[in-house]
Amino acid sequence: MSEDGSAALRTGFWTSVLSLFASSSTLICCALPALLVALGAGAALSSLVSVFPQVVWLSEHKVELFSFAGAALIVGGWLQWRNRTAPCPLEPALHDACMRTRATSFRLYGLSLALYGLGGWFAFVQPLID
Repeated sequence: MSEDGSAALRTGFWTSVLSLFASSSTLICCALPALLVALGAGAALSSLVSVFPQVVWLSEHKVELFSFAGAALIVGGWLQWRNRTAPCPLEPALHDACMRTRATSFRLYGLSLALYGLGGWFAFVQPLID
């Protein structure tokens, strides 16, 4: 594999990890507090907020948080699409590692999309229903 192909695979993997991190933060901001309240665990939520007061800050800035996470997902998706046909090495062990990295990156991206959707539901849609 060329140096450019290897760098592109690593970049695609790390942008998937960044997307997962960004979309997970949407869960912390919005889905987790809503779930705790829905389960009648308001005391657990207040304990969580007293230990991690940053949760309140994330909730107050959810539009910016979702914008950043959405941008990270768009960049990650574009890199996934661009690297889908990137060449892998001919050596069997390296080829298998390349294909595993590609598959792991794709799964991380799918998980990121699911977490982003779940967080978006609790942040923006669910409050309109209640």
